[in-house]
Amino acid sequence: MSQRVTISDVAKAAGVSVTTVSRIINGHYNKMSAATRLRVEKVIKELNFVPTASAQRLRKAQGRAIGVLVGNIANPFSTLLAKGIDDVLKNLGYDMLLINTNDSVETEKRALHRLYQQRVDGIIAQPDSGHFAQFANVVKANIPLEIVDREIWDLPTDVDMVTSANKDACYRLGKILVDRGYNNILAVSAQYAEASGQIPRIAGLKAAANDFGLSYHQIEINGHDKDWLTNTFVHRLAQLQGRTVAISLMGPVLFDLLSILKDYHLVFPRDLGLISFDDWEWSRYVGDGIFLLKQDMELMGNYAAHRLLSQVENKKVGGSITTLPVSLIDRPSI
Repeated sequence: MSQRVTISDVAKAAGVSVTTVSRIINGHYNKMSAATRLRVEKVIKELNFVPTASAQRLRKAQGRAIGVLVGNIANPFSTLLAKGIDDVLKNLGYDMLLINTNDSVETEKRALHRLYQQRVDGIIAQPDSGHFAQFANVVKANIPLEIVDREIWDLPTDVDMVTSANKDACYRLGKILVDRGYNNILAVSAQYAEASGQIPRIAGLKAAANDFGLSYHQIEINGHDKDWLTNTFVHRLAQLQGRTVAISLMGPVLFDLLSILKDYHLVFPRDLGLISFDDWEWSRYVGDGIFLLKQDMELMGNYAAHRLLSQVENKKVGGSITTLPVSLIDRPSI
């Protein structure tokens, strides 16, 4: 395989410095003779030199590259969100620079710095940090910013956000549970990031429990293994009087709950109700179907991309909050 021609190769063949070649690539011809420019351009053509993507971006006033930070690419939420963003960007001629922050505030901080160095045209972030200070330098650098899915507690009024009506959906769920004779909510959460979509869900469930006379209980599995969850869940369930519904506040938790129910021969809705967040298409085939609170993450990604590009291309300052509905998919698990 032939070795790729570098900018140094071009400079050597043309008898100029690397800086001179870089200036020509980037369209900066001031303080340069026409003869030098023509000589370098001739060598570039003869050597079939292709600048790197970053060099090509530097040639343009707009790089047409958008940085996208997702909390955990292993979570289908993040995957669908990224797909929704990319569908819009690629159709409008933008590249997506996707970074998985793995629900880490420190990784997120480094990623933001990296995207700033790469001079992206804008950033869409599914945040790990719940504090806006993490993103303040992005705004100071006049890089358009869109916050998506997870809420930041102290978000400035001039920064865009696209999220779901998680709290409202969980509150509406409370009325349904009362009407169907439930007494207890046993929510199971797994908050890996400081910012989490589970926070408004918990707030909605607690408000519903208070207003509709339900008892609310929560198991947080962070830092604990499957055996701990199993023992804790079974113990809590045995202590509750009346009908109980178990709610997976994060899609992947549903797998653990289904495993526990199978191991202890618990059947829904006979022994307890079962509800989950996420658009699990296969969930309709488990038992007679699992009740879902469904967010359209691809649609959320579409909205976020369009909102960001509105800032990028129209030089428009952000500041709107778009709240997408959460669908309650009624199935026999409750």
